[in-house]
Amino acid sequence: MSLRRPLRVTLVLPALTEATSPYWRPIKYSLFPPLGLATLAAYLSPEDRAVIVDEHVTRLDADDAPDLVLIQVYITNAHRAYRLADRYRSRGVFVALGGLHVTSLPDEAAAHADAIFLGPGEQTFPEFLADFRAGRPRRRYQSTSGRTLERLPPIRRDLIERPRYLVPNSIVVTRGCPQHCDFCYKDAFFEGGRGFYTQRVDDALAEISRLPGRHLYFLDDHLLGDKGFARALFDGMRGMNRLFQGAATVDSILSGDLIERAADAGLRSLFVGFETLTPGNLARSNKRQNLGRDYAAVTRRLHDLGIMINGSFVFGMDDDDADVFRRTVDWAIEQGLTTATFHIQTPYPGTKLYKRMEAEGRIVTRDWDLYDTRHVVYRPARLCAGALKHGYDWAYEEFYRWSSIARASLAHGTVKHQAKHFFYAAGWKKFERLWNMVIRARQLGVMTPVLEAVLSKVTRRAATADSPLDHRVVIRSTEAEQGR
Repeated sequence: MSLRRPLRVTLVLPALTEATSPYWRPIKYSLFPPLGLATLAAYLSPEDRAVIVDEHVTRLDADDAPDLVLIQVYITNAHRAYRLADRYRSRGVFVALGGLHVTSLPDEAAAHADAIFLGPGEQTFPEFLADFRAGRPRRRYQSTSGRTLERLPPIRRDLIERPRYLVPNSIVVTRGCPQHCDFCYKDAFFEGGRGFYTQRVDDALAEISRLPGRHLYFLDDHLLGDKGFARALFDGMRGMNRLFQGAATVDSILSGDLIERAADAGLRSLFVGFETLTPGNLARSNKRQNLGRDYAAVTRRLHDLGIMINGSFVFGMDDDDADVFRRTVDWAIEQGLTTATFHIQTPYPGTKLYKRMEAEGRIVTRDWDLYDTRHVVYRPARLCAGALKHGYDWAYEEFYRWSSIARASLAHGTVKHQAKHFFYAAGWKKFERLWNMVIRARQLGVMTPVLEAVLSKVTRRAATADSPLDHRVVIRSTEAEQGR
């Protein structure tokens, strides 16, 4: 039976497991709106009535009566997503599930859905909507060929409650990543088609120009992944008076002048996947873009440009032993990293890491609630599970001590950069009660000028041979160490 009237659609991001755990930090989950859902909502007709519900910032009324419910599923919200889906379906509401976890385990998700989406939805969702309106939706839609970000309708930012987010101006201008690390969740998501592609530069710049204020956060996995696109994007952003944050790889920071162009365009903070200081771990994980790279050169280059660093590190890889936690934290502090994100290695379903560990009989639980990079869900090679968990907890506590924040800030060459580092790191980790009060009052917008002030440009300093940051960690492959 076809639907001729406008649709009533509810798009849901269920709360992650962390929302009910001791690790729950309201500010962490009040950072970015669910852009994926807002992107799909853009394919609805103007007459359709749509609402986006992000359970991290607002409560879902699951007793509503939509024609269609679309739920985005991550691994640690999977159980919550399935409960919501089952509840809606018990009342006759059509439920569609999509996202990383659905693509990794489609048969598991299909048991709780009337339709599932595998891979990115820009091509499959419009096809589904046409089928749904005609009364003949299929059970499964899979993205393969024809992936493109050209001619996308504008994201439905009108469905996003901006006061509920610290960074409502988040944006994604690419899809996927050109790298293929064995532990990455994204490879399975983009399997069967293009694994990395970009918007047209003009379209990206047009979307940026539509966003109010100065601050932006690029949520792309690798903003510098396509050099030609990134160069044109940054050239186009010069003069727009923007301050922005993003993510990039070690090799892209050291290559050419792209990072300088980004700094000139307003880049002030960068997420960098260092992951490990041990070459064997990198080689085994197929993270070859880090092999042979001087990590200290990365930090010097970024700091000389006034760019703060959020370093990502993974504990529990097969070459890690008991000293990995102290060694990693000490290095991060000595290098002046502003913030650090630590993870316990987690073998996500659908990854090469998961398949290898499953074949070796090392997976100890399939409780997806525990796959949050904070729990040990496999048998480590050189550490017991308890030591790995204890070391992970210790690393966070040690890195974010007041004394550690102060030590790391002193690694910078100017007083302004030192102050910028100190206030950013302290603000992120040391004022939970203040953040919670601002969130409850729905006044996160008043913090935006503070964030912009901290991200303001600092004067670059010249690199020197006896720089205190020159504690070199050069990650080399076995072949390089043997002289090849």
